[in-house]
Amino acid sequence: MLSRRHFCCGAAITASLLTFDRSFAADQCAALTRERQAVLSPDAALEKLKAGNERFVSRNMRNCDLVEQVRATSYGQFPSAIVIGCIDSRVPPELVFDQRIGDLFSARVAGNVINDDIVGSSEFATKISGAQLIVVLGHSECGAIKGAIDGAELGELTQLLAKIKPAVEACKNVPGEHTSKNADFVQQVAIANARLGVERLSDMSDVLRGRVAAKQLKIVSAMHDVATGRIAFLE
Repeated sequence: MLSRRHFCCGAAITASLLTFDRSFAADQCAALTRERQAVLSPDAALEKLKAGNERFVSRNMRNCDLVEQVRATSYGQFPSAIVIGCIDSRVPPELVFDQRIGDLFSARVAGNVINDDIVGSSEFATKISGAQLIVVLGHSECGAIKGAIDGAELGELTQLLAKIKPAVEACKNVPGEHTSKNADFVQQVAIANARLGVERLSDMSDVLRGRVAAKQLKIVSAMHDVATGRIAFLE
């Protein structure tokens, strides 16, 4: 039988572990502050997202008090990165990177295309608000990519898909049928589109280009697999 002493010791250990768990969780879920943002390097911001996606695919996501994060960020926001992604419902950046309120700027447009508004938003997120990383996030089975490949036309969507045409052209030597029925071709165009998005951001913005040159900013591309949730960075 357990003695009173053993019972008390066990209770004390359990209480200690619970205190540690709460402390650890509080640290993991703490909203980014100006001070915490300032000490992050572009590489550290990138590792933060890689670790978050690993938690996501391993089903070990953080369990944070979102209402508390709303309160903590009500006086200001200091995200470490901006993710430029597609509007696809299967690729919500905050979830697939296991980030929470105040962690990310998220700019979403079909086909994760880069236009003037996306560039301006990126300048705000980085130069004004201090984010050190831009991720252009493409994904598998992208409907916008398929539409651009097949030359789809529909209202204003036509001019949006035209921005993906350079990626289609960049894959002209990929073997096989160059239609949306060829899954490999669709994937190669999506990868090219994400990579060209990085180039386009730098080409279109002196602000972003200057911050990259000063090592204050990193711009990378990545691909999300809608079948697994895993994100591969195209470094």
